[in-house]
Amino acid sequence: MSATASPRYAPVLRRLHWLMALLVLAAYLLIEQRGLFPRGSGGRAAMMQGHFWAGIAIFVLAWWRLASRVRRGAPPVTPPLDKASALLSKLVHLALYAFFIVMPLLGMATAWSDGKAILIPFTGVALPALLPENEALAHQLEDLHGAIGEAFYWVIGAHVLAAIWHHAFRRDDTLKRML
Repeated sequence: MSATASPRYAPVLRRLHWLMALLVLAAYLLIEQRGLFPRGSGGRAAMMQGHFWAGIAIFVLAWWRLASRVRRGAPPVTPPLDKASALLSKLVHLALYAFFIVMPLLGMATAWSDGKAILIPFTGVALPALLPENEALAHQLEDLHGAIGEAFYWVIGAHVLAAIWHHAFRRDDTLKRML
């Protein structure tokens, strides 16, 4: 990882951070609100497809973000964190990146094994299914995808609360580095 002289993250990393935050919010809202529409309706299908594509966009952007982070590094926190806080920060960030990569893969595997098409937006063309239909596997994957998704409500909440804590109570530049 290269060191950076700027007190803020590189512009590409800041933009990707906030874009991915919006996409995560969209993915959660789309899946949580699908129940507003009856099963088999066009509205419910649109919510599901929107959820699928928010997840796929997160997956693609996560790789871009990781590559940019490796290339550009991270600005130091001022004043520096103690070792325990620095370790906790790294663990939460690793968990977030794992979420950005694992959840879309689980979601696609769930859809495909459940026989659902992932349509390319604004077309009738579907991504090729990489798994055969398997109802038992689909249920297991859906349960795992849902459980990890719920766990990440807490990880995301901890991330947001930590940013607020750093800004309001510790009064360091953790939040300002991403603005």
